[in-house]
Amino acid sequence: MHSAMINYPHIASMVFNTPLYATPTLVQAVRNVLEPRLLGRTHDLPQSLGLDSGSGEEREMQRLNVAGRLAIIPVHGVLVARRGHINAACEEILSYEKLRGQINAALKHEMVEEIVLDFHTGGGHAMGCKELADFIRASTQIKPITAIVNFAAYSAGYYLASACSRIVASPTAGVGSIGVIVETYEVSRMEDEMGITFNTYYRGDHKNNNSPHEPITDQTVQEINKILDESYAEFTESVASFRGLDVSAVIDTQARLYRSKEALSANLIDEIAPAQDAIDTIAQRYTTSTGTTPRNNRSIRAQARALDTSCQL
Repeated sequence: MHSAMINYPHIASMVFNTPLYATPTLVQAVRNVLEPRLLGRTHDLPQSLGLDSGSGEEREMQRLNVAGRLAIIPVHGVLVARRGHINAACEEILSYEKLRGQINAALKHEMVEEIVLDFHTGGGHAMGCKELADFIRASTQIKPITAIVNFAAYSAGYYLASACSRIVASPTAGVGSIGVIVETYEVSRMEDEMGITFNTYYRGDHKNNNSPHEPITDQTVQEINKILDESYAEFTESVASFRGLDVSAVIDTQARLYRSKEALSANLIDEIAPAQDAIDTIAQRYTTSTGTTPRNNRSIRAQARALDTSCQL
């Protein structure tokens, strides 16, 4: 897809005025891509920005990376609700929709005994994250799912990792950032200087909330705080449930970024090991215990189909 055809307002709507389980660094990185277009500085635009439509279940099955009875699924880049990716101009984008399809394919794959999610992400959308995390947790009843943090599982990334059967982090990895952030943007002063006026007519008191063409209102701030409170409660309560922690302990992290040793002490992870060592250890377990015979595959496929039907996003 040519850059001229990219729907930048749509991409901006995925970043601004929406709750994000993301680190400020990640938000800044995506903002740097969007700001030139939003502020009219087209000469500063990156040279390439592309989206694609993803693939169906059969193609996900064919593309699945299966090695030693393990399906290794990357969870890299910016996490968003629906399909698509950005190349070169920003970071890779992975959708919850696509990731769910990959996990579902691994659940149904006859040669897969365990699923490994390989995390390197600063997080992303709050929208859709809980649904996928709940799906991951339910899927662990069919096959074990190990999260390997190699090298970052922050915010939405940690939300998903916490739902796995266990979390193994590399020695220099980082986890945490259990918090939520909303960023707005306003260009009204720039428009005043340029002599541009936007006249907006609407019905419904909240219809014009978050308008970039005027200073933010108290009403909008109240709405944002309501969304933040709800999203934060959802995040902290889910992590507490998945990890067997008190909600107060999760809140006490105050969205800190944890290195592996601290994370282990706080029960945010289960083990510290280099990623390849962790994968080798898991693979060896199936080599010695199951040989070459897949386990109860007909039953597993039936469970996976039932789970897929009951947990549609």
